[in-house]
Amino acid sequence: MAKSKYGTVRLLCVSALVFTAALFHCVLGGNDGSDGVSYDGRSLIVNGEHKLFFSGSIHYPRSTPDMWPSLIAKAKEGGIDVIQTYVFWNLHEPHQGRYEFSGRRDIVKFVKEIQAQGLYACLRIGPFIEAEWNYGGLPFWLHDISGIVYRSDNEPFKFYMQNFTTKIVNMMKSEGLYASQGGPIILSQIENEYTLVEAAFREKGPPYVRWAADMAVSLQTGVPWSMCKQNDAPDPVINTCNGMRCGETFPGPNTPNKPSIWTENWTSFYQTYGGEPYIRSAEEIAFHVALFIAAKNGTYVNYYMYHGGTNFGRSASAFMITGYYDQAPLDEYGLIREPKWGHLKELHAAIKLCSKPLLTGTKSNFSLGKSIEAIVFKTKSGECAAFLVNKGATDMNVLFQSVTYELPLSSISILPDCKNVAFNTRRVSVQYNTRSMNAVQKFDSNVEWQEFKESIPSFDETDLRANELLEHTDTTKDSSDYLWYTLRVEADSPDSQQTLKVDSLAHAMHAFVNGLYAGSAHGTYKEKGFSLENNITLRNGINNISLLSVMVGLPDSGAFLESRVAGLRRVRIQGEDFSTQPWGYKVGLSGEQSQIFLDSGSSNAQWSRLGDSSQPLTWYKTQFDAPPGDDPIALNLGSMGKGAVWVNGWGIGRYWVSFLTPTGEPSQKWYNVPRSFLKPTGNLLVILEEETGNPVGISLDSVSISKTCGQVSESHYPLVASWMSAKKQRASRTKNKSRRPKVRLSCPTNKNISNILFASFGTPSGDCQSYAVGMCHSPNSRAIVEHACLGRAKCVIPISNRNFRGDPCPFVTKTLLVDAQCT
Repeated sequence: MAKSKYGTVRLLCVSALVFTAALFHCVLGGNDGSDGVSYDGRSLIVNGEHKLFFSGSIHYPRSTPDMWPSLIAKAKEGGIDVIQTYVFWNLHEPHQGRYEFSGRRDIVKFVKEIQAQGLYACLRIGPFIEAEWNYGGLPFWLHDISGIVYRSDNEPFKFYMQNFTTKIVNMMKSEGLYASQGGPIILSQIENEYTLVEAAFREKGPPYVRWAADMAVSLQTGVPWSMCKQNDAPDPVINTCNGMRCGETFPGPNTPNKPSIWTENWTSFYQTYGGEPYIRSAEEIAFHVALFIAAKNGTYVNYYMYHGGTNFGRSASAFMITGYYDQAPLDEYGLIREPKWGHLKELHAAIKLCSKPLLTGTKSNFSLGKSIEAIVFKTKSGECAAFLVNKGATDMNVLFQSVTYELPLSSISILPDCKNVAFNTRRVSVQYNTRSMNAVQKFDSNVEWQEFKESIPSFDETDLRANELLEHTDTTKDSSDYLWYTLRVEADSPDSQQTLKVDSLAHAMHAFVNGLYAGSAHGTYKEKGFSLENNITLRNGINNISLLSVMVGLPDSGAFLESRVAGLRRVRIQGEDFSTQPWGYKVGLSGEQSQIFLDSGSSNAQWSRLGDSSQPLTWYKTQFDAPPGDDPIALNLGSMGKGAVWVNGWGIGRYWVSFLTPTGEPSQKWYNVPRSFLKPTGNLLVILEEETGNPVGISLDSVSISKTCGQVSESHYPLVASWMSAKKQRASRTKNKSRRPKVRLSCPTNKNISNILFASFGTPSGDCQSYAVGMCHSPNSRAIVEHACLGRAKCVIPISNRNFRGDPCPFVTKTLLVDAQCT
């Protein structure tokens, strides 16, 4: 054991000759005498072996324990070696000193499931994580610690941060889950993208970085620690990259002895209410992964997210929708999203064929023309792998080692033997699939619903008073999204028209005058604050103004989170400022306080039959039976406005269907209801509607993959260019029959291909989203495909003239496009 400035760790550093330079090789030994996990300038080293890792982020609380085995298994099948997750401090310590690790919080069970399936784990403890998670994962009780300044060289914050980090590390140690103990955890992370805020803390920033590294390493986990987006991460902590193009943007490890690690390769992007989904193609992701591996010597790439999941309850941060990274390789419901999942699977397999040259060879770069280069890795014993990179905007034929290769625009071809193309990032040869939502139960009868109208409190019905406008979150302590501000106003004339103007730094607000609705307003994700300005009618005498301030999650990023303010900032009536008048406050709604969303609370509420007209702040309830089958299910809330939903007391999440995108559509209409939340019969559905949504338009929908489509061209097959003579091409294809292009289709479990919606071998136009028969078309297309596929869960259709009983257009490169229905 040696004492260093990073604490007492078993840290052995020896020089090793790797590549052509002398690099520093750091070994973090295990307490049990095992090799632990080490690293050098080439890669992480596990049990003495250099490793090339593909990792996928799956966050345990954004799914349910019954989903974890399937999610991890699908990731493994997709070529993932490591499951990466944040650790959610506010989930585990919601109240100071009181820890919770059951259900979706059971991180030990999650890590053990990873281990049981033979994968590794990366634990990003943070404990600040951002992650579009409420308050960036920090528990709100920190806000009330005297003198605290989050994420800075501040003693109170460092004390509690170290307490939690130590708690998690010791829990993992006690279960033997670090690789140094024979467990799956090979890498940990401390802090998160601190560079983005470090300058704001001035002289308190750099010491905090050094302290965080020192504290983490001193915990003696026997595995390395990393800091993402922290180019000055202190040794031995590894600096890593986050983003979409780390093959271009990552400056590299900050010392030669550290490996190149990409901790967040964003497979899409988070979505806010009012925002459109961000679609990132499989081709683009694959290109940048291959570029990072080749250009930056990358040996660890993590997809953020591989499965996004659901922001249940109130866990989403400000303005974030309930569905998280639905465009990931595994969608919100855990269904495989093609072609992203399959294309990346093929990428992983191709790169793994290059493992030995990548991990032990020397690298050379060769220009093959403008915007085109070859990156070659070669071992002393002669193994060779090449990456042919075309960054240009046109397809090119390139000459490499006396052979010409077809290289599509913005693509990389991977040659594991420096001769044959195993994979091209732009050529997608896997299937596409389509997700469908089908109503299995409609709640379209007034008789099915009951309603409970939320009471509108007046000033006299409040206990908390102040002669000022209180800050919202400091008052609620994040126990509720809602805070009532109430005011008494005296008018000296009957039914006088007045102008009410309210400035707010919350997210939404609903105004009531004498218990009657008087207007609403809300902000946006990108704008700070909003105003409501409406005409109101005041009666002669005392009037009650009740203003409901609403938060849609707390902020999750930026410096000085503890100093953020929210809520009403100024209130004027007919120009007169009432901000410093006596105000009465009530935290939360009465339905929340009585837990009306639970069976016990619901039974005590005074429900009535659903009326013909709706009004803001109304609770609705009904019951339903679990639909048959095992398809995921979701609530279609397209007829609703804004609010929250519970099933059997489980918080499904916030919804905001009325907040439309620029194209006029809701940002999210379907809300995930995990089957583990359900009973066979009598499931209680409770909805809080802040606006005037109509519950009889709600349906319970099954979620399934309804279509599978494949589009593969003969051009996907040639491993070398078309300049070869027909005779040579035939000889090459005969030699490599197993590598002929094929359309592969598959339906989800328990479903078969029931109908061929389209089939064309020739020159079909379009793609799997929109297609038509082209100038060249084999009349046998549909019959051949139907014979191969109908009634089967999977089918493979070779692309060849022989298979389609003739060449429909000689000397033309042909494509097969098939669209099939799964039932």
